[in-house]
Amino acid sequence: MEYAAAKSTLCRQCGRHFDIAEPQEATAVGTREAVLPGEPQNLLRRFEGLWNREHSTMIHCFECRAEQQISSSASSTICPACSADIDLRDYKITTSFSRNISTHGTIYVSASGDLSSNTVVCRSAVIKGKVRGSLHCVGDVEFKGVGRVPGKLTAHRVLVDKKANVQFFRPLQVGSLEIRGSMAGEVVAETIVLIRKNGSLDGNVTAKSIIIYGKVHGNITIGERCELKSCCTFQGDLKTAHLIIEEGANLIGKSEVTNGKPAVSKPEIVRHEGPAAPVKAAFDGTELTEVDTGFS
Repeated sequence: MEYAAAKSTLCRQCGRHFDIAEPQEATAVGTREAVLPGEPQNLLRRFEGLWNREHSTMIHCFECRAEQQISSSASSTICPACSADIDLRDYKITTSFSRNISTHGTIYVSASGDLSSNTVVCRSAVIKGKVRGSLHCVGDVEFKGVGRVPGKLTAHRVLVDKKANVQFFRPLQVGSLEIRGSMAGEVVAETIVLIRKNGSLDGNVTAKSIIIYGKVHGNITIGERCELKSCCTFQGDLKTAHLIIEEGANLIGKSEVTNGKPAVSKPEIVRHEGPAAPVKAAFDGTELTEVDTGFS
């Protein structure tokens, strides 16, 4: 027996997740109604099923990494493997907030928000205010304000926006990084680091590849490919397997091309090369629901 307001549950024998709410009408949600020949179709009726259809997505349990499919309208669920509670809500932080958060939703810290939780685990995050604790995102993090991050940050992808000026006190561990504003701190990236034309980075970089249009002050170690564009300024020591320097690029420091693949004996000068393809913005524009606005 389940609660009358319940929309889904788990089978107590096999642990399978299923919906228990049945449609009140004979026509199933998302199916097309029969239209008589010659009957005009209203545009709203034609797409009514699309508006009302519930979308689903796949998530992984933070505890045991088990995968399950959940409805987009769900606010929480239970892991079928380890029975852990899984929060699916978005959090909008507009004042001081100090509780730990673990959610598959989005964390949004407004300009007046102060997220001082020791540990925050989420799907994605948009940061305009203060973040004092450690932040781990399985997806993307976008910084849009001015501030310091004393805690540890790990994410699949980090974007530092045009008006952002962020300082990291601990090494930034990311899948990829794009800087359009200003950033200070050490970077460890699994794939690519991209410094836009107006972007600047003050810190050491270790990555698979890097493309610099703006300014970088620090030592960088690149596993495969390093590109210094014509409008860039790089000051520091450089070590890479493949170095491409466009005419007009400013390189102040030592450069070393290793014997790793695809190594070259000396930097390659590119005089006529088109700009690199732009990287898409991290935040998908999902509307956030205010769940918690402060906790002292």
